[in-house]
Amino acid sequence: MVKSVNGERSTVNGTDRAFEILETVKDPEVPVLSVVELGVVRDVQILGDSITVTVTPTYSGCPAMRVIEDDIRAALEAGGFREVVLKTVYAPAWTTDWMSEPAREKLRAYGIAPPHMVTAEQLVPLGRTVRTVDCPFCGSPNTSTASEFGATACKSLHVCHSCRQPFEHFKAF
Repeated sequence: MVKSVNGERSTVNGTDRAFEILETVKDPEVPVLSVVELGVVRDVQILGDSITVTVTPTYSGCPAMRVIEDDIRAALEAGGFREVVLKTVYAPAWTTDWMSEPAREKLRAYGIAPPHMVTAEQLVPLGRTVRTVDCPFCGSPNTSTASEFGATACKSLHVCHSCRQPFEHFKAF
């Protein structure tokens, strides 16, 4: 039976249990988000004793993907699944639009400005787009970009001129 992240929930053959387990697997770079909340887990299929989890990396060179895959496998095996198969797909490409509003709020509460929603035309910008990034600490739009790259390539570094806090912004992809 199939249970898709974007589809209807099914209670057949343990898919709900699999997703409960996957919700405990956190992104190693942003540990307040599960791999499901982040949108990395795209699909779960269970056939007999085998579970196949389809994942899409946040970007093709994401250094955390190996850790994420290992953590998914370990969590599902610890949860009683005997054969765990991970399938990585790159199309459609991951987008920050796959993150839910509660996930965006978790980022904000963690001190990372969440990504803006983007349109298909903005996914591969040809020029630099200047957008206001509100401070996750005080909410002020009076911020500036200190660096296009933060601790990881998927985040940029900003400074709030109101509360003087530095913060990261999860880039929209």
